[in-house]
Amino acid sequence: MITLPKIYNVQFVALIATLGGMLFGFDISSMSAIVVTDQYINYFNNPSGVIQGAIGAALAAGSVLGSAIAGPLSDRFGRRDSIMFACLFWLIGTVVQVTTTSVGQLIAGRVLNGFTVGITSSQVPVYLAEIAHKDKRGSLVIIQQLAIEFGILIMYFIGYGCSYIDGSASFRTAWGIQFIPCFFLIIGLPFLPRSPRWLAKVGRDKEAIKTLADIQAHGNTEDTLVLAEWNEIVGAMRAEREAGKGWRKFFRNGMWKRTMAGISVQAWQQLAGANVIVYYLAYIAQMAGLRGDVAMVTSGIQYAVFIVFTGIMWLFIDKVGRRPLLVCGALGMGFCHFVVGGVMATHYVSVPGGVGGNANIVFAVRSGAPANTVIVFSYLLIVVYSLTLAPGCWIYAAEIWSLGTRATGMSMAALSNWVFNFALGMFTPPAFVNIQWRIFIIFGVLCVAAAVWFWVFYPETCGKTLEEIEIMFGSDGPRPWNTRRGESRLDAGIETARYGQRKAATEGDHSENLRAGAAKV
Repeated sequence: MITLPKIYNVQFVALIATLGGMLFGFDISSMSAIVVTDQYINYFNNPSGVIQGAIGAALAAGSVLGSAIAGPLSDRFGRRDSIMFACLFWLIGTVVQVTTTSVGQLIAGRVLNGFTVGITSSQVPVYLAEIAHKDKRGSLVIIQQLAIEFGILIMYFIGYGCSYIDGSASFRTAWGIQFIPCFFLIIGLPFLPRSPRWLAKVGRDKEAIKTLADIQAHGNTEDTLVLAEWNEIVGAMRAEREAGKGWRKFFRNGMWKRTMAGISVQAWQQLAGANVIVYYLAYIAQMAGLRGDVAMVTSGIQYAVFIVFTGIMWLFIDKVGRRPLLVCGALGMGFCHFVVGGVMATHYVSVPGGVGGNANIVFAVRSGAPANTVIVFSYLLIVVYSLTLAPGCWIYAAEIWSLGTRATGMSMAALSNWVFNFALGMFTPPAFVNIQWRIFIIFGVLCVAAAVWFWVFYPETCGKTLEEIEIMFGSDGPRPWNTRRGESRLDAGIETARYGQRKAATEGDHSENLRAGAAKV
């Protein structure tokens, strides 16, 4: 059997692995730029309300299914190979979308693509968290979020460019381009190493140590960092074996706290309402009086803003901690929702026939300062989200699980994300029609509730090993609001290992001197 060479530079590994995130981004904006085009509206008979909600939510529906099987699949075949398996469904789903002749076929294609996204969105963060050093884990996992955002931006402007193509070839061309990132992901995956923690979990200890050394210490299996981290992994596995098997392990002792945190942090990311802006800023732009190319470009700029500010956070994610990002981010987003909803409430006019004939947009905001305020605070909400909850929720969910529960636990977390994503996808288009500006007030209240939840229930995980995070959630763990970034016991373990090496070397030198003295006698 041919063994391909492996890449052990973690940043390069992350770039390849997070092409799975780019698939997610491509499928999101494959609709964002297209739903307002005449070609789409005419071909699918101006879908609105529940029908448009079903088209938009089909991705999330498929992702729910993918997330549900991702954990067992990843535990059985490994993180890397489960991502490869998911790619097959992306290829099939893209074919179904490109050849679509009806709303039903379009929904089916998006469900298949969503199945892929459900697996990759849950297992890519697991894979990255398991190969990363504790002090670099956040900046590595955040690459997944950046890949999603680059996918959204690239696909949005591809869709915008394709809007100048006549007829159904417009959206078929845009959807066909989704093959490209999947192709590169399939080519690159065989060159990635398996997760050392997964190898340890399935009993391949020698391979696990070698992979850990290749990733962390250029292949030196005697490196103090490698020795200390391996001891952490072994200790965690021993504790998990004592905890038993089955679903009970997700709720026994302090594990229920991690299960609650992992599931709820992903739910709150959706309930914070950022995806209303991400998916439907084109609608909001038209409500604010923007038309044609101006509305499309204005909507597209938000994705560039997304990338810029997530890129800024990439530099600081492991220096500011998780709790401040989550709490402050939720409050900041809530403020933006209240401003947008308040301005719309006091400066809107009904348009029963739909703005520009679009049946999903039945009210407009008066031009001038009110319309400008809505656009500015929609952008500001994206800025706050890209700095805080967008990367923070995925990182937190990937960090908190134990070795034996990580794949399935992250699968459960992603499942929570996609269930609420689906619900909101179905809710948002009808909500724009029926409750209009009140949708933003609802999301504002939910953001405040999220901030309180984060403060009360989530301990700080930044700068700690995956194994010692278990202590944070244990029955004897500290109160969440008393936890701080860093303070890792791995550093002490490294010093112990170094001391042991120095002592062994000193004793070895002493023994050599004794032998030399005996030889002279």
